[in-house]
Amino acid sequence: MALSVLNLDAIRTASRSTEPYDFLLGDSFLRNEAIEGIKRDFPPIEKPGYLTVDNVQLRGSFATLIEELEGPELTEELSTQFGRDLHGFPRLTTIMKRSQPKYGAIHTDGPSKVMTMLVYMNEAWEDDAGGRLRVLYDGQNFEPYAAEVPPTMGTVFAFLRSDKSWHGHRPFAGERRVVQVAWIADAAELERKKKRNRVSQFLKGIFGR
Repeated sequence: MALSVLNLDAIRTASRSTEPYDFLLGDSFLRNEAIEGIKRDFPPIEKPGYLTVDNVQLRGSFATLIEELEGPELTEELSTQFGRDLHGFPRLTTIMKRSQPKYGAIHTDGPSKVMTMLVYMNEAWEDDAGGRLRVLYDGQNFEPYAAEVPPTMGTVFAFLRSDKSWHGHRPFAGERRVVQVAWIADAAELERKKKRNRVSQFLKGIFGR
């Protein structure tokens, strides 16, 4: 199927590295002709943090984006690039619009995740604003770093989770638009993650944080 929003050539031509872990970093992942529609249809999320697509009203070009992110064509391309068949793993897709200073602590992702991919959708980003994801060498230090991910429109970052897949970003408060797709080890773990997300968003609705 021809994709109208995603540009899979961005995955094929992305910078690849296996140090300090297996990741790729590319740009222009969103087709130029689709960007205005994606910006227009991005969900009007008020709560901070990630929301699952089940809890967000999707429409227009943004709904098409999610459909293509969850489709077999992208999974096939990532499977080819990383040499790991991802088709058998269920996906968890989440959306963030607003970030808080407490986000971005250095971590590896949990062992239930097989692969994580982030697609950024921000117009521009100040160099010293924080919020730039870094590929890191350990769980303590933001410097030195192997790569820094600009969270600008169409940037894509994907990595295979491991015990050394350290990443994080310096604190940032404000609008930081990103969609995350995670390939999860099994369906039971996927449901547990969705339940935790629902509880988290419920508490944020009460306490505002």
